[in-house]
Amino acid sequence: MNFLNKVPGPFLVFLGACTLSFGGLIVKSFEGANLWQILFWRSVFFSIVVLFFLLLNYKKNFFNSIYKIGLPGFFGGIVLSCGYAGYVFAMYNTTVANANFIIQTQTIFLAIFGYIFLKEKISILTITSIVLAFSGIFLMLGGSLNSGQMIGNIAAFIMPISFAVLILTVRKYPNVDMIPLQLIAGIGAIILGYLFSSQIIVSSYDIFLGFIAGFFQVGLGFIFITVGAKTTPSALVGIIMLTEAILGPLWAWLFINETPPLVVLVGGSIVLSAVVLQFFNRKIV
Repeated sequence: MNFLNKVPGPFLVFLGACTLSFGGLIVKSFEGANLWQILFWRSVFFSIVVLFFLLLNYKKNFFNSIYKIGLPGFFGGIVLSCGYAGYVFAMYNTTVANANFIIQTQTIFLAIFGYIFLKEKISILTITSIVLAFSGIFLMLGGSLNSGQMIGNIAAFIMPISFAVLILTVRKYPNVDMIPLQLIAGIGAIILGYLFSSQIIVSSYDIFLGFIAGFFQVGLGFIFITVGAKTTPSALVGIIMLTEAILGPLWAWLFINETPPLVVLVGGSIVLSAVVLQFFNRKIV
């Protein structure tokens, strides 16, 4: 993986966002697997690629690296596994556009939770971002009240909330290397998928899609963003990650003819504007 360190960080983050943007399209393309089977197979292949990544980076210190994450790391992994489950559930039950736009509120939840649990100051600009973001969300959800998509929209909030909790855990324990917790998250998601599935056997086509989703879409996306973020300012990472919210609905529209209503596009644009506004609170260096 040393060659990745020679690639400009922002470009790697962009590649990661592009890779992750195919998540909704892949989930919608399964032919017979239910959402828990999708979660299981996606997480199996994701865990494999994370395992390889950790072995390449930690080598003989692999087990020690997992031990060192301690309870905070295991807690973060469990929370993140719930986020992965919420992501698949949302993509399975609502539109790709709705899920992608709602997921981008992770920055807003981070600001709210930081104020509540870490006593971080919240500026007028952040308050404006929060009001603007939730105005856009209410507009989006209002167009889904009678479409049977509400449960998927609600589930979509699990991912940004879990991400915010994860980041708060990292801030609370800054000396803990949280990379190995991704393996914990993957294993946790496998367990969730297995427990809620009546059976895990699916068609070879769906297993192949699970491989594409876990190994390439989430796995490579995670690797690109993890490596790229080392040399990319956090605020810039967040702005580049908005690429996922823009490309996700585009792939769904191009390949499976999922056309989001105008109200969703307007509401999503408001959410993205709120997220961009929030990043003005951070200095990009």
